[in-house]
Amino acid sequence: MSGVHFQPPDAIDPLGDVLHMLRLNGTLYCRAELAAPWGVALPQMDNSMLFIVIISGEGWMRLAGRPPLLVREGSMVVLPRGTPVDLASAADGQAVPLFDLPATKVSERYEMMEIAGPGAVTRAMTGVVSFDDVAARRLVDLLPELLIVDRWHDAAGGWLRSTLDLISHEAAALKPGGEAVITRLADILIIQAIRTWLDTAAEAQTGWLAALRDAQLGRALAAIHRAPGDEWTLERLSRLAGMSRSGFAARFSEMVGQPAMRYLTEWRLQKARLAIANGNEPIGQIARKAGYLSEAAFGRAFKQTFGESPGSLRRAG
Repeated sequence: MSGVHFQPPDAIDPLGDVLHMLRLNGTLYCRAELAAPWGVALPQMDNSMLFIVIISGEGWMRLAGRPPLLVREGSMVVLPRGTPVDLASAADGQAVPLFDLPATKVSERYEMMEIAGPGAVTRAMTGVVSFDDVAARRLVDLLPELLIVDRWHDAAGGWLRSTLDLISHEAAALKPGGEAVITRLADILIIQAIRTWLDTAAEAQTGWLAALRDAQLGRALAAIHRAPGDEWTLERLSRLAGMSRSGFAARFSEMVGQPAMRYLTEWRLQKARLAIANGNEPIGQIARKAGYLSEAAFGRAFKQTFGESPGSLRRAG
């Protein structure tokens, strides 16, 4: 078909794989209409990512240890680790805890909030999303405390302006299906904000992220991520990377910050930990998927790494 590009099925894009693994599970989305004076204190959101989109108007954002920051119409703020933040109509305005403010529930995960006042109106959308993949968590740990994308910034291109326009249009009317459209667009905004950071931040060009981009190491990392339970050896991984065993081992340790086989073990155990905590799959089956021939060996490695047994984690969940 003319004009359509198909990626070969065996094409390797390890960084793209990680972004694909950043599957966001929306916990709560809120559309707010705020007439000054107003202030909202958003609490710590553990194991979650918080975002704020200013659809129209403006607001002051206060984050511990930073001076107040004016966030204007068409800007998006992402707090990758759910850091508590105040958003107010004045730099020194009082902020009321989020859950003390009345809101109208539209659905299980979507609500609308209105603060009436005599002043200028700011319309915003906030959301809390979680993620449950090892790759996603590792990526989020590397992100800065705060990401800000301005719709008029050249690096954002046209995607932010058009997506914000769509959100604004849907939020104004909330027609049937509007909630689904808004929440999916919000997820796209977050992914695009992270991609912008990956493309522009100097710190995104080093360490694990640089290894994912590396033509040789990236192949080995992609293989581990896609099939962690396979019978990987240093020899097999180095052949996959097209390098000598010693050259691969040295380069992997230098770029990723730990030996390849230790990385593999930790990746397997982290994947297994999430599976135990979030599902009902038998522990023995999870152990086999993690590359362990016996549940006992898996249990020993698990307890050594996390300080508790797989059974204790399952019971606590």
